[in-house]
Amino acid sequence: MSRLQQQAPVRHLFGTDGVRGVANTELSPQRAMALGAAAAFVLLQEGGGREIVLGRDPRLSGDLLAAALIAGICSQGVNVLNIGVIPTPGVASVTRMRSAAAGAVISASHNPMYDNGIKFFGPDGCKLSDKIEAEIERAMGDWEERPRPSGADVGRVVNDPDASEGYVRYLKESSGDLSGLRLVVDGANGAAFSLAPRIFSELGATVTARSVSPDGVNINDNCGSMHPEAMAALVAEMGADAGMAFDGDADRVILADDKGRIFDGDRILCALGIWLKETGRLRNDVVVGTTMSNLGLEHAFAAKGIRLIRADVGDRYVSEQMKMHGAILGGEKSGHILLTDLSTTGDGILTALQILRLLQESGRRLSEWADEMSEYPQKLVSIKVREKIGWQSIPAIVAAIAEAEARLEGKGRLNVRPSGTEKKIRVMAEGPDSAEVEEVVALVAGAVEMTLGA
Repeated sequence: MSRLQQQAPVRHLFGTDGVRGVANTELSPQRAMALGAAAAFVLLQEGGGREIVLGRDPRLSGDLLAAALIAGICSQGVNVLNIGVIPTPGVASVTRMRSAAAGAVISASHNPMYDNGIKFFGPDGCKLSDKIEAEIERAMGDWEERPRPSGADVGRVVNDPDASEGYVRYLKESSGDLSGLRLVVDGANGAAFSLAPRIFSELGATVTARSVSPDGVNINDNCGSMHPEAMAALVAEMGADAGMAFDGDADRVILADDKGRIFDGDRILCALGIWLKETGRLRNDVVVGTTMSNLGLEHAFAAKGIRLIRADVGDRYVSEQMKMHGAILGGEKSGHILLTDLSTTGDGILTALQILRLLQESGRRLSEWADEMSEYPQKLVSIKVREKIGWQSIPAIVAAIAEAEARLEGKGRLNVRPSGTEKKIRVMAEGPDSAEVEEVVALVAGAVEMTLGA
C-alpha cells in the first residue's frame, strides 16, 4: 500500500494553519497590520460583530505583532478583546462564548521561537474557510487606500486576561475527578505553562511541572511535544501514572504511559476510539487519521470493528473527512486530536483530560491501553528546501519515489508531501522491515536533498 500525497492548491499567504514566517522579516509588523485591517474589513462585510478576540503564545515577537495586528483591526472600527497568553483553543472557545466576530491567535505553534504566525477563527470557533481567507488576502492589497473611520468610530482595545476563565471552567467540567493520579506536565514554555498545571491540580491530581517558565525565547526549546523524551523519563523515574507534553500553543499533546513510553497521537486515537466504541459512543464506528497514521493503528481498529479513514495531513483536512463520514474523533500522529462533540478545534489539554477520564472510568493503566496497538517500523525525514512547489515533476524525485514504492508494494507505505507551515518536504515510509524502511526513506530524501536542498 503506497501513497504520493498531492499538494493542496497553492495559496499565496495563508498556509494550512494561518500565516507564518520568521517574525519581523517574513512576517513583518506591516504585514500584520495589513492582515488585521483586511480581516476586520472582510468580517464586517460578512455580517460579523465588532469585536475580535485576540490571544497569543509567550514568544518574544508576540508583543510586536500584537501591536501591529491590533492597530490594523482598530483602524476598521472593530474592537479588540485582548486576553493575553492563552492556548489557541482557548481563543476559539472565548470567541464562541462571546459570539464575537472572530478570534485571532498570534502563535507559530510547535515552530522555533524565531517564527511566528497569525490565524483566525470564525464566530463559531472554527477556522475560517478557504474562501474567506482568500478574500482577506485580496483585501490586503488596497487596505491603506480604503476609507477608514475616525473620531469615536475607531476601534478600542480591552485587556481582559480573566476572560479565559470560562474556557478553564469548560475544560474542568469535561473531565472527572483526578484524585490519586500522579502526573508530569511539560508546558513547552508556551501558552499552557500556567493553565495546564493549574487545571490538573485543581481536579485533584498531584502534578510535577517542567518547562513552565517562559522567557519569550525558550518556547519549544528541547521541551514540549517536539521533545517529549525528558518528560517521559521523568514519568518513569517518579513512578507517575502518566505524563503530557504540549506544544507552544497547546493545541496538541504527546503523552507518556506509566512505564515511561511515548504515547503519541496514533495511540491516543487508538485508546479513545476503542473506549468510545466499547461505551457505545463512537458515531458510525469510524475514526479519521491521516496519511501519516501508522498501519498498526489501522490493524488495531479493524480488530475492534472500527474503520480508519485517512485524510491528508493538516487538521483542516482531518476535519473535512470527519464531517464527510460523520465521525466525532480524528487526529494526527503529532498529537493534534479533534473531538468534535467537545470542541471545535484541536485542544491538547482537553485531549489529555479525556485520556485521564478513560483511565479513571476503565480502571486500566495507560500502559495497558498502549498495548492495544503494535506499531510498524516507521521513518520520517524532513528536508529543508529552497522551494516546495513543483517537486512532483522533478525526474530524480519521481524516479526515487517509483523505486521506493515498488519495494514497499503490498507490504508497506510511502508518503511524500510538502510541509504546510515550513519550507520543508517530508518523506515517510513504514513497513515490517525496519532496515528496508530506512533504505527507501534515504533513497527519496537523498533525491530531494540533491535537487532542492536549501
